[in-house]
Amino acid sequence: MHSPASRAPFTLVALVALSVLAVVLQAGPAEAAAPRLGRSACPETPISSGGIPRSREYLTAVVKCLDKSWAAHFSRTGRTFRKPVVRYYDEPVREVCGIAWPEHAAAFYCIGRDTLVFPLTGAWIEGRTDLYPFKVAAHEYGHHVQSLLGVRKGTQSRRYELQADCLAGAFLGSVWPSLRRTRQDWTALLDATRAAGDEGEEHSHGTGANRVHWLERGYRAVSPAACDTWSAPASRVS
Repeated sequence: MHSPASRAPFTLVALVALSVLAVVLQAGPAEAAAPRLGRSACPETPISSGGIPRSREYLTAVVKCLDKSWAAHFSRTGRTFRKPVVRYYDEPVREVCGIAWPEHAAAFYCIGRDTLVFPLTGAWIEGRTDLYPFKVAAHEYGHHVQSLLGVRKGTQSRRYELQADCLAGAFLGSVWPSLRRTRQDWTALLDATRAAGDEGEEHSHGTGANRVHWLERGYRAVSPAACDTWSAPASRVS
C-alpha cells in the first residue's frame, strides 16, 4: 500500500534509473550478471506477545536491515541513497502525510515525503508468528527504492505494486539464511500474500497469484534485475 500523493507518470527518467540496476524481464546472462543484494544478517525479534512496544521493536529492526542492505546496493551501483523517514502510530489517525489515512491500509508509503508509515496495531502485525509483517515492511520500503529511482505510480498501479512485491522478495532472499525460518514458513508467507491479492473490483495491487509470482521471482534472484514489471505481459500484472 502507498499514499496517492503523487501520480506523475512513469517516464524515460525511470527507465534510465532502472537500467542502472540492470533490470530485465527474462532470466538470462544479463540478469545473472546483474548486481545482487548482498547477503546480510537480519534476525527477527518475536512479536507474538508484548503489544505495541514489541511491534515497534520488530519493525525498527527490520527497517534498520533494509536501510543497510539497500544503501550498500545503491553504493555498488553508483546511485545516491537516502534513508526514508519512518513514522509509527499506535493506531490509525485521521490524517498523515497531509492526506486522510488510507482506508483498509495495513502500512503504506507517502510518495513525495519519503515516509514509511506503520500502525503498530491491527491484524497485519498483532500476535503474528509468520513472516507477513516482515514482508509488508520490505514491500513498503520497495516503494522508497522506487522513489529514489524516479519510478512513480502513474496510471499503472498494479505494475508499481507488484514491483514492490518483487523488491521485497529480493530483500527476503538476501537475508533468508539469518531468519532461522523453514520452508514451511516460506509457504505460509506465500499463502498470506496470495490471500492479500486483489480479486475484487479495486484491483490495485494485483491478483494473489501474481503477487506470489513476483515475490518468489525476487526471492529466487536476490536482485532488482528480476523486477521489471513494466515490461511484463498483461497476464503477469493483472
